[in-house]
Amino acid sequence: MESMKVADFMNRRPAVFTAKTPIEVAVERLLQTRQRGGPVVDDERRVIGFLSEQDCLATMLRDTYHKEMSANVGDCMFKGEVLSVYANDSITDIAQRMDAKKPKVYPVLDDDNRQLVGVISRTDVLGAIDSYFRDSYRRR
Repeated sequence: MESMKVADFMNRRPAVFTAKTPIEVAVERLLQTRQRGGPVVDDERRVIGFLSEQDCLATMLRDTYHKEMSANVGDCMFKGEVLSVYANDSITDIAQRMDAKKPKVYPVLDDDNRQLVGVISRTDVLGAIDSYFRDSYRRR
């Protein structure tokens, strides 16, 4: 299973945002892609934050209550160190990191220039492990 890499199972076309993206646009993208959150990138596709469904929900409730709708992703995204993985990381290593207290979606960075190349979710990792066990079972 160590030979299974993140690059083989990641979503290469995730919902991605900039800090200037209006929150309404971000929510629409998350709903269309059924993604639980997405990376926020700068002009060079370097990850500068992460926007979760929870961030969106809190912002939209607050803005609706105050009858405002002017927030941007940069106003409500997580701005700390974003837990990311690399395209060549093994699925096994990522699975071990994904315990209950960790994010459900990880930005995937290129090993060389650390630019965003996709995302991988718990569902993707679970599917990878499932396919490994199914293949192992068939070989018996």
